[in-house]
Amino acid sequence: MLACAAAAIGIGIAAHHPLWPAAATAAWLLCAGATLRWPRLWLALLPASLPAMNLSPWTGWLALEEFDLVVTAVLAAGYGAFALARFAPQDSPASRSRRTAVGSWLTWLLALLSLHGLWRGLSGAGAWSFDGFQGYADASNSVRVCKSLLYALLLLPLLRQQLRDSRATALGYISMGMCTGLAIVTLATTWERVAYPGLWNFSQPYRTTALFWEMHVGGAAIDAYLALACPFAAWALWSAPTPRRWAAAALLALLAEYACLTTFSRGVYLAAAASMCVLLVLVHSTPPPHPPRWRARASALLGVALLVEGVAIIGLSSFLADRMAATLRDFDSRIAHWQHGLDLLHSADDWLLGRGLGRLPALYAAAVAEHPFSGDVRLGAGDRRFVRIAGPEHRAELAGLYALTQRVALTAGAYSVDFDVRVDRPAAVAFSVCEMHLLYERHCQTASVRVGAPDAQWQHVTLPLAGPALSRGAWFAPRMGVFSIALETSGAAVALAGLALHTADHAQWLQNADFSQGLTRWFPAARQYFLPWHIDNLYLEWLIERGLLGLAALLVLMVAALRSLLSGRASRVDVAPFLAASLSGALVVGLVSSIMDVPRVAFVLLFLSLLSLQIAADDATPDRVPASA
Repeated sequence: MLACAAAAIGIGIAAHHPLWPAAATAAWLLCAGATLRWPRLWLALLPASLPAMNLSPWTGWLALEEFDLVVTAVLAAGYGAFALARFAPQDSPASRSRRTAVGSWLTWLLALLSLHGLWRGLSGAGAWSFDGFQGYADASNSVRVCKSLLYALLLLPLLRQQLRDSRATALGYISMGMCTGLAIVTLATTWERVAYPGLWNFSQPYRTTALFWEMHVGGAAIDAYLALACPFAAWALWSAPTPRRWAAAALLALLAEYACLTTFSRGVYLAAAASMCVLLVLVHSTPPPHPPRWRARASALLGVALLVEGVAIIGLSSFLADRMAATLRDFDSRIAHWQHGLDLLHSADDWLLGRGLGRLPALYAAAVAEHPFSGDVRLGAGDRRFVRIAGPEHRAELAGLYALTQRVALTAGAYSVDFDVRVDRPAAVAFSVCEMHLLYERHCQTASVRVGAPDAQWQHVTLPLAGPALSRGAWFAPRMGVFSIALETSGAAVALAGLALHTADHAQWLQNADFSQGLTRWFPAARQYFLPWHIDNLYLEWLIERGLLGLAALLVLMVAALRSLLSGRASRVDVAPFLAASLSGALVVGLVSSIMDVPRVAFVLLFLSLLSLQIAADDATPDRVPASA
């Protein structure tokens, strides 16, 4: 039943992929087949593919992502193999009785609380409807937030099987997958810095986002991911058996430090310091190995290189100095933000069970008058398909900080835009084409038009954009182009249809310009102002949406995971110190950042936590590899 359900969901998502339904379905089938053929492949595949498996700026999806396809393929293949008894678990009553009791009841408690939180979230959102393009105030956001924990729990039986077959091999696959995912993020970071502010430009206020498109409404997706993944770069150095593999791990460490520093996130800096302290304590508490001479010399050189890189970036960064100087002021603002979040809990029921998964953004924006959403995008239909863009209900200073965007090709010519428009009151609409990755523009061509008195009829407007010639940049670090529409008037809304973006040599650069395919290829993005979407604290996030019971379950899970890694059987596993450092770093980032509102990163945190509990099980055999490997 689980295999069939996962297959139905996965193929259903693939078949409705906004851009490539046939290719997505074929890729799903290939992933499921590979998992059947090589049963432990998924241990590396999931963490390795995770950073790249989201194409939201191109698809327009918010509630769904390509990572859902990978996970459902693994679940369908894994449970299908169980059903076919191809590698049925050898799980005797004796071994079950020796398994950690905390881990057993805790997983059931987390599952029940998640399902209950999902039900409360869906109920609180009102009418149930699911659409991959829906926003953060809709019912689908509850599903989006819930799926990371459900994925981790559903993968748990498959994980236990792999640990029983060979704990050392399974942990090696997972660790290599984490290193591969980290490498993808660091390479994306390097490309982003070269293409936009410049590799060594640390004075411009530009914070790296890599491939975490969830940050289109701010947040700390890359912060939490780096906190979780960077300790595995240290694992790669520690476990590298040859100079060549050690050199590759050293390069990964240098790139990871660059990525961490260029987030300019104080939370990342604290998390990196905390995880390194944990590593130093745990690694040096084990019996010292006798490394070959080349490793000692290479480690000393790497230490100098890391120090020089850190000093250079920090010393050249006036932007970092400005952020550090503003720390106390920012912390006062954050405390006020947290208090507004706590004020959302009114009744004893709210405190005990929370307001429902995925409901925090909508509840916060509605309850905190000074922090509303800066805009909203909805589809409309009538005599023709159109998109309705609304500005903030009040607070005129927030107008223009929410845009509907589409990725477009960059060309050296001048752009102009044609569109049909209707308004409910006079409003100003801004259009732009920018050299842009996600949150920060480089060069732009822009124009703004004020649409006059309300009119039930469509008005046609042709608007030339003005600005410098735009460039794709170097071939090895190409820039992306982003077309944006923003409403610059508070308390107003505009309906747009029949869009066309063109240059002298090209009639139409936009896809789905008539909205006949809904919001496919259209991606909303906030700028500069992100308060309603995040509470900026992992623990408050759990409390507000899942209640005291949910928060207690999270804390018990983390304490049990760390205790498992620091004592007993798990403490003798080579990867245990690095897992402990990973979880410790994420918990530190969680003091100043939300995590659960980013499903991909939340999955890593929860999966590694459950893994930490499982490697201490008595029935995990570290040195037995099945003959079918």
